[in-house]
Amino acid sequence: MDITTADGWGAAIYVWIIPMVVGDAFFPPIPSEMLVITGGALAAQGQANLWLVGSLAAVASWLGDMMVFQLFKRRLGHILDRWVWGRRVHQGIHRAIARAGRSSTYGAIIGARFIPGGRLAASAASGIAEVSSRGFSLCAGLGGLLWATWQVGLGYFAGSTTKLPFWASALIGVGMGLLIGVVVGLIVTRRRGDRSPVDEPGQPPHL
Repeated sequence: MDITTADGWGAAIYVWIIPMVVGDAFFPPIPSEMLVITGGALAAQGQANLWLVGSLAAVASWLGDMMVFQLFKRRLGHILDRWVWGRRVHQGIHRAIARAGRSSTYGAIIGARFIPGGRLAASAASGIAEVSSRGFSLCAGLGGLLWATWQVGLGYFAGSTTKLPFWASALIGVGMGLLIGVVVGLIVTRRRGDRSPVDEPGQPPHL
C-alpha cells in the first residue's frame, strides 16, 4: 500500500476509518481528522465514495463516544489503570476536561468535538454526570454526523478547488480545520475547567 498515491489507498481508506475514529474518542492525538479529510480529498479525485467515507466516520464517531460515555457512566474508569497505556489515556482525560471544561449539556456534547480534546472531555463528563443514555446517544449521533460532514467537506472542498495532488489537498484541509478549531477553542475554553471530576489514576474513586 502506497499512501502517497491516490490509487495506492484503494479500499484501505474505508478499513482504517472506524478503528481510527473510535480510537480518537479515547486518545485524541490519533489523527482521525486527517484520515477523514484525506477521504474527502480522495473523493474529489474520484478515488473514494464521498458518502461512504462520511457515513463510516459518523458511525465510528458515535460508537467511540458511546464507549467512553458508558465507561464513565458505569464508573469503570479505574479499569484503564491496569495497563500503562490505560493510565496514559486516563491522564489524558484529565487534561482534556481541564482544557475544555466539564460541561455535559447537550450543546456541549454536540459541539465540543470541534475543539481539541473536546470530544473526550464531553463524553467522559456526561457519563460522570449521569446524562441519560438516550439523550447522549442522540446528541453524539448528531454531533458525529456534523463532524463527519465537516471533515469530509474540508477535504472535498480543498481537493475540488485547488486541483492539487490529494495529499496536498488533505494537508490544506487539515490546516483549515486546525485554524478554525483553535479559534473556536479559544472562545469556548475562555473559562477553563477546574479540578477534573474523573478519578485520578492510582487514587480512590470519587463517591
